[in-house]
This record gives sequence, structure tokens and C-alpha cells, in this order.
Amino acid sequence: MAHSNIYIQSRKHSAARLPSSAGLVACAALATLSLSAQAQTETTLKEVKVEEAAESAYTPGQLSSPKFTQPLANTTQTVNVIKEQLLQEQGATTLTEALRNVPGAGTFYAGENGNTSTGDAVYMRGFDSSSSIYVDGVRDIGSISRDMFNIDQVEVTKGPAGTDYGRSAPTGAINLVSKQANLNNSFGGSLGLGSASYKRASIDLNRVINAETGTAVRLNAMAQDANVAGRNGIENDRWGIAPSFAFGLNSPTRVFVNLLHIKQSNVPDGGVLTMGLPGYTSPDPAKRGYLSGAARVNSKNFYGTASDHDDVTATMATLKVEHDFSSTTKLRNTTRWGETKQDYLLTAFMAGTNQLVTPSASDPSTWTMSRNINTKDQVNRILTNQTNLTTSLATGSVQHDLSLGLELTREEQTNYGLATKGMVPAVNVYHPDSSVYLPDYQRNGADSKGKTDTVALYAFDTLKLNDQWQANLGLRLDRYKTSYNAMAACTATSTTQPCGSNPVGTVVRTTSDGLSKSGTLLSWKAGLLYKPAPNGSVYLNYALSQQPPGGSNFALSAAVNNAANPNMDPQKAKTLELGSKWELMDKNLMLSGALFRTEVTNEIVTNSDGTVGQTGKKIVQGLELGVIGQINKAWGVSAGYTVQNTKVDTGALVAADASNGLTYTPKNAFSVWSTYQLPFGLTVGGGARYAGGLKRGTDGAVGTPNHTDSYWVFDAMASYRVNKNLDIQLNVFNLFDKDYVAAINKSGYRYFPGIARSARLTANFRF
Repeated sequence: MAHSNIYIQSRKHSAARLPSSAGLVACAALATLSLSAQAQTETTLKEVKVEEAAESAYTPGQLSSPKFTQPLANTTQTVNVIKEQLLQEQGATTLTEALRNVPGAGTFYAGENGNTSTGDAVYMRGFDSSSSIYVDGVRDIGSISRDMFNIDQVEVTKGPAGTDYGRSAPTGAINLVSKQANLNNSFGGSLGLGSASYKRASIDLNRVINAETGTAVRLNAMAQDANVAGRNGIENDRWGIAPSFAFGLNSPTRVFVNLLHIKQSNVPDGGVLTMGLPGYTSPDPAKRGYLSGAARVNSKNFYGTASDHDDVTATMATLKVEHDFSSTTKLRNTTRWGETKQDYLLTAFMAGTNQLVTPSASDPSTWTMSRNINTKDQVNRILTNQTNLTTSLATGSVQHDLSLGLELTREEQTNYGLATKGMVPAVNVYHPDSSVYLPDYQRNGADSKGKTDTVALYAFDTLKLNDQWQANLGLRLDRYKTSYNAMAACTATSTTQPCGSNPVGTVVRTTSDGLSKSGTLLSWKAGLLYKPAPNGSVYLNYALSQQPPGGSNFALSAAVNNAANPNMDPQKAKTLELGSKWELMDKNLMLSGALFRTEVTNEIVTNSDGTVGQTGKKIVQGLELGVIGQINKAWGVSAGYTVQNTKVDTGALVAADASNGLTYTPKNAFSVWSTYQLPFGLTVGGGARYAGGLKRGTDGAVGTPNHTDSYWVFDAMASYRVNKNLDIQLNVFNLFDKDYVAAINKSGYRYFPGIARSARLTANFRF
């Protein structure tokens, strides 16, 4: 269950809130320390109780990062804060499910050719944001489906995030805030059962070891065994444990030690053939006469083999030290080591011109597709030390809230080459057989390794000019160096590397081996805010961020037309945002709205004469509206809407429908979730999600759908409070069993169906 971190010191963000139970503990500790003084003065002190009403799942949240010095209502940027309580109500256990609360953000991209996207492949405002996912302000690299069992809240900031985090995606960042030990004895957890053999258990235990010294320990743990509703063969099995230790919580110097270990043993989803969907004809013109009218493939079909797996292990260790020099000046230092290992095998079907075989046009039961083995043996590591100083001061009549910092980071990604043996048998289009086992495979030395070292300095300043006007300024300087090494195996058909006299089976350096790129990135943002009333603001914000070659995956390329070529300049993203935020209902409800425009420049363009330049530009602009909070004590709501107009302003078109729009970005998207607490312990609620159609990418494939259709999905929940320690919760997902395409791959051969109607029954307990 959710509990705020408990401290005595003055705070500028949500950790400052002091729940009543913790306040009593703190008061008891203070009373103990004052016993000797009481004995000397013989004065009896009156008992004081410190109480604060508990926050709801809908109370507008606050960003955890000290780089954001102002309350959310005075932050000149579009931000979505999703709390743990809201995720619990929705039955959301993964980041992908949490992002249903953020309209226009989601896993819409199913991969390229036979390669399927793994982990949290998130698109946001027209661009891939998978490399801009952070945990407590530190980049979380590696392909993993992130579980929410140890997360207090999810923070989604829109627009360039380079000033906040360094190199990042052009249109936003996602930060996950971990649970911390605190001065509040509590024990909670849940047990859940549901459709598709869903079984899940979690615990959240916090204990005060020594109230006088402010020592506490917290343990979060989770285990899950589940299939996927409406799909055959897909499995999502995982377990995780996350202990947290805290020292000196009631002193000026606090120390936190956080550990995390997660193990996932999944069967990956290779998607479903798009045959029979609107827009499908055939990649082979000779077969279109009968394939265009072919029956739709069953969306439950699993085209993999019994050997398919996606095993991921993530380990993280974090040491955080905080020291208060005064009520307005604080120093923070964070050191983290993290490692993510992925062992992945997917047997992907191939349905191109020569890969879809139809021996009898009139007998679909004879139709087959070829299959390829896709493997990944990847290790990601990060080591970072981040120091931040926040303070407040005045220069004349201007009040400054400053945040200054230094970050030192090393990030590494190693991909081990794997040698597979034998051929994979073809698979039947309508009746796939997944009982096939594949030969073992092993590392062959055709490895690649990328590494990026970064030294960064940043400064943020909020200048309060008077009660109505403030300016927000941010500047970040990153000095980075990326190095890349890559080997390739010599095969009988090798054409991409100079094997020369090397025999088949050996490895040789690729043309990209030994490449490096270094440089300096300057990112900044500036905002001006006006408060026409104490509870409202109107703001204008402009920001610039940059992504250098190899910045997203540490891989450099010798190809002259590749954005990862070291000779290329960094990609630049510039965003202008005009918005307004209003706090209503005694600050329990927030309304927000913003107009935005993002221009991404330095995109690669191949000119008519064959030369390559960086004159390409892409544009995303639109409107985003949001509301979150309590309408009254019983009724809470979280809703958002966005309209996004995208285009390739200069350069080659990227959408398969030959339009100038960007891919995997719904033009219109809407989400709402609301609950109402009835007086006899029953809470009822539900939500709706709408996503407009998606344009897919282009890679020369023909005869496949070039877009997906829009869809509505409805969810519902009911929760009954049995007593103060137990409630029973029922969630029904996709209430009307909507059949829809959730994601499509670049070629249009494969798609991921939306989750079918399913239900989960969960017992939530707390003591």
C-alpha cells in the first residue's frame, strides 16, 4: 500500500507530507529527547498531535525531482503524475498499463520485419521514447516490461527533456519513483486471481527499527504467473524483491539504501498475421485474386515454438544521501549501479512474396508461412553518481529557487552474437503448431559493445518577480563520449563484412568496429508564468534538447546515410508550449490545457544526386487537456485528451500510406477513469480509452494494411471494504470485448491484438 516518505524537515515536494501515524511517532521521539529538559524545568508539556488528511489517488501530485523547484500548478510544462493508488484501482501492474492514463502515449509499434519490439517500447508525441525511461531520475536502460510493485508514482513530462536528463527522446520522458523506507509501521499487500490463469501476490512491509535514530526498513515483493487474455501461448511470469533501508530520517542527514532484483520468464508475442484485416490484399500480386478475400486469421493464434522465451533479469543498487544545511538549502547525492540481462528467442513468421506458400488456392488449410529465429543475448549496465544542491535566496525584490547539479555516468550495452543451428519448419497460417522444439544455440563471438561516458553540469532557477509573475530557467551542459566495437561472423553468403581469407565460422571486424563519437551538448529551457489568480496560472515555455549519434542504443554506424554515423550532428528538438493550469476545490482538483509545437531537425535526407545531408525536419503540434482530482470527497476523476497533427516537413516520407504524417501516433486520443465511494463501503468506477488510427512505417512491403483503425475500450471496477484491514476488488478489462489492433509492425505483416475481455479479483489488505 502507498505511504509517503516521512521526514521532519521542510520539503519542497511530496515527501514533505506528514501522515498522522508518522507524526505521532515523530512527536514521541521529540518528547523522549526533551525528557531531561522537562526534569530540569518541572514543566509538563501538553500533548500535541500532528495530523494531515491522507491523499487520494486523484489529488494532484508533485514531481519528485529536485530539478523541478515549483509545485505542479506553477511548472511551465505539461506533466502527468500517476499515483500508486490510482494504479491499484485500475489493476495496472506494468508501465504500459499505467500509461493508459496518458492519452497518446503507448506501445503502438510492433517492430521491424521479423524483429518484434520487446519491453516498454513506448511512443509519445510522434517519437520513440523507450530510451527516455528513468527510475528516480536515473536512466533505466535495457529491454524489460517494468512492473509497478515498487513504484510510488509515475511521472510523465512532455516536450524535450534534455535539460532535465541529458540526451533523450525529442518529445518527453517517463520517470518512475521508487518506494522508500519511512517512519510509519505498516503492512499491506494483495492476492489476485483472474482470467488467462492470472495469479499474483504482492507485499509491502515497513518497520521502524529505531524511532530515535530514524532507522527504518521497507520490503516490497511480488510474484506473478499469468497468460494473456485472448492469446494462446503467451506468458508473463515474473517475481521481484525490493528492500529499502533508511537511516537518520529525523535528522538533518539521511541515508537511503535501495536494492531491487527482478526476474522475468516470459514467452514473447510474435504477433498475428494481418490477413483478413481491412487493407490486406497480398504481398504477391499473383495471389491477390484469392488472398484479398481470405478469411481473417484467429487473433488467438501463436506462431512461435516451444523454445521461444524472453528471460530478463534486472538488478539495481542505489545509495542516496541527503543533508539539510538549513530549511532552504539541501544537498543530495545519489550513486547507482544497475544491470539488465536479456536472453531472448522468438520464432517469427515471415509472410512476404516468397514466404507465404499457398499450394492450393481453394484450400486455405494448406497455406503456410516460413519462420526465422530471432535472438538477443544482451546486457545493459549503468554506473552513475549524481549530486544536487537546492537553495532559496533573494536578490533585491526577486526570490530565487535554485537547483544545481553534477552528474557522472557510464552506460554500456553488450550484444553477444549467437549461432543457431538447423532450419525452422514452416507454420500453418490458420492452424499453427507450436509444439516444435529448436536446437540449442550458443555464443559465436560476433559481439558488439557500445559505451557512453557523460559528465554533465546543470542549473535551474525560478525567479519569483512578484506574486503574479515568475520566470523558470534551465541550462544543462553534457560532455559525452560514445565508443563502439562490433564483430561479425563469416558465412557462406557474407556480403556486409570483408571476410577475405577467413574461413566460415570465424569472426571479423565490421566496418563499424572501433568507431567513436564525442562532443558537447547544450540543452536549455525557459518559461514565463503569470498568475491571474492565486489558484491559476498561464505560461509560455520554450525548450531545446539534443540526441547525438548512438545516443539511444550506443551503436554507431559507418553507413553514410545512417543517423548513428559519427560524422552526423546531433538531432535537435525544439518545443514551444502555451498552457494554463487551475487548482479548484481547495486545491483538490486541477484543470490543465496546453498548445504545443515540436520541431525535430537534423534528420537524415538522401538528396536526388545521392548525397546525404541533415536537412530533414519533422513537426508535431497539437492540444492537450487534462483534469485530475476530487470533485468531492466521494468522487474522483482522472482524464485527458490530446489531438496531434504530425508531418514530415522536409525529407523522405515515413508513412506507408504515402502521406506526410508521422507513424505510430494517433491523431486523437482520450482516456478517463473515475470512481465513486458509496457510504456503505462500496466503491464503483470505470474508465474509457480512445485511440485514433495509426499510420505504420514503410519498408517496401506492399499488399498489407498501411494503417490501423481507431477504437474505444471500456473498463470497470468495484471494490468493497470488508473492514479496515481488507477490501475485495473486481476489475473487468475491455468490458464489451472490443476486437482491435493495439500495435502493428513496420511491414504491416504482423499486429498485436488488444487484450480480450478479462477479469481479476483481488484481495487488498493493510495493517
